[in-house]
Amino acid sequence: MVSADVARNIVGIIGNLISFGLFLSPVPTFWRICKAKNVEEFKPDPYLATLMNCLLWFFYGLPIVHPNSTLVLTINGIGLVIKGTYIIIFIIYAAKNTRWKMLGVLAIQAVFMAAVVAGVLVGAHTHEKRSMIVGILCIIFGSIMYASLLTIMGRVIRTKSVEYMPFFLSLVNFLNGLCWTGYALIKFDIYITVCFFYQFIFFVFE
Repeated sequence: MVSADVARNIVGIIGNLISFGLFLSPVPTFWRICKAKNVEEFKPDPYLATLMNCLLWFFYGLPIVHPNSTLVLTINGIGLVIKGTYIIIFIIYAAKNTRWKMLGVLAIQAVFMAAVVAGVLVGAHTHEKRSMIVGILCIIFGSIMYASLLTIMGRVIRTKSVEYMPFFLSLVNFLNGLCWTGYALIKFDIYITVCFFYQFIFFVFE
């Protein structure tokens, strides 16, 4: 009989692998941007939203906030590096006004994240309270991240082309949401459950 901890770790490792693949999925897009030295019609919104999402989940996975969440910590740490690289490339090749807007958003995100870290560590003195505060923020910004994907869906509808959101990528996103929802349900974590259930539903009805 496989214990809950072992089952959760197996599902979490699978989730890490799927999420890692998703983080790498925009590589062809950014290779195209580098070759053209132009961001063309691609928008930075999903990358900025995902970066913020990874920051919050990385903080959530730290032992000082939510113990025994190593697999949440590892994949979001990797996500931070990958998404940060995408954003740097986007800034280099974006038009001047877009570049300044992105830098402004990044500055706001940095200030907000610093305030969250300071507020949680100073104002909340138990893992339960810290997990609750950061978990709620993860749900809020996870919703924003999925909403940012609507900008891509709008382009798909307008151009009548799935170039910006291929079916296989949508399918993998669906499986990722399913996997992390399962991970959260094995040893119930309300915040991961709600956030990735959103992803599951989003790609069901896409």
